[in-house]
Amino acid sequence: MIFQLIGIALITAVAALVLKATKPELSLAVTIAGGIILLMFGFDLLKDSISVFQKIADATGIDSALIKIVLKMIGIGYLVEFSAGLLADFGQNALADKLVLCGKIVILILAIPILESVLSLILKLLGLIK
Repeated sequence: MIFQLIGIALITAVAALVLKATKPELSLAVTIAGGIILLMFGFDLLKDSISVFQKIADATGIDSALIKIVLKMIGIGYLVEFSAGLLADFGQNALADKLVLCGKIVILILAIPILESVLSLILKLLGLIK
């Protein structure tokens, strides 16, 4: 599987470089298409391993909603990093930086229920000690 991903990335890069000299607008389209194909492969791989997180939640008693939030945070992080990389490739570094900042804000907002859960657990543990 990793060799397929590397092959797609290399073919996309070579095609984009070849097209950049003659048809720069197609170079952008090829790069985006290759990136989308890579993402689809990556998400397909991830889909198979999500059941492991559910098993962990069941075994530990962690609320499955919290596991879903963590998975969303990871997904957002990867998508923002990927998108910011594309923007940087096309010379839009300032926009890429702002996208990364917004992604971090979204992740922080998603983390609030997890922080509340941890705080609640700490308070329960402190109540047991007294």
